Amino acid sequence: MAEVVLALDLPSGTESLRLLDRLPDLRWVKVGSVLMTREGAPLICALAGRGLRVFLDLKWHDIPNTVAGAVSAARELGVSMATVHTLGGRTMMEGAAAAAGGELALLGVTVLTSHDAASYGRATGRTEVLLAEEVVRQAREATSAGLAGIVCSSDEVGPVRRALPRTALLVVPGIRRETDAPGDQVRVATAAEAARAGATHLVVGRPVLHAPDPAHALHQLLEEARCPTS
Repeated sequence: MAEVVLALDLPSGTESLRLLDRLPDLRWVKVGSVLMTREGAPLICALAGRGLRVFLDLKWHDIPNTVAGAVSAARELGVSMATVHTLGGRTMMEGAAAAAGGELALLGVTVLTSHDAASYGRATGRTEVLLAEEVVRQAREATSAGLAGIVCSSDEVGPVRRALPRTALLVVPGIRRETDAPGDQVRVATAAEAARAGATHLVVGRPVLHAPDPAHALHQLLEEARCPTS
């Protein structure tokens, strides 16, 4: 069984809260850069006040002191989970993990799901990249630096699950139903596929946000995540 996390990729906090009124079964929400920039800390407090667990996905990548300060601020707001870029380096990740203080699950972002091997190779100045090996390498570095887990695509969940401690969190974005378009994410999967592979949290956005009946779409995804062998 994996947790389903709804990405609140909506224009405003008002629209987000209005949608959440229709989704009483939801336990987790993700707030990203756009919504956080528009609404800030009051939205995080409003979500936590509804009893929702907040995944703050800002992918911090900065000098260690700055990232540690951001993690501390998120922890004080009541955020349950947050992200840093593993390419920020070991010292940055260690400082961030210390700032989390065991109260906030900190995840390392490895290779974005919008990348394929060619685009990641161009971005990192490498001619040949095996994405699964790159994600596993970064995942090991992240957990050895004290992070609770990583974010990766469904393609890498199996190898990463075998490489990391059993307690490591594996958060997988790009979750779709069989009938949903992939959009701008290259490496996608169904909730059942990702859960079977060992994901602990499944991030879904457009299949629920754009559905004629968001509650029904969410129910389908929750059922898949609870019963991945069906």
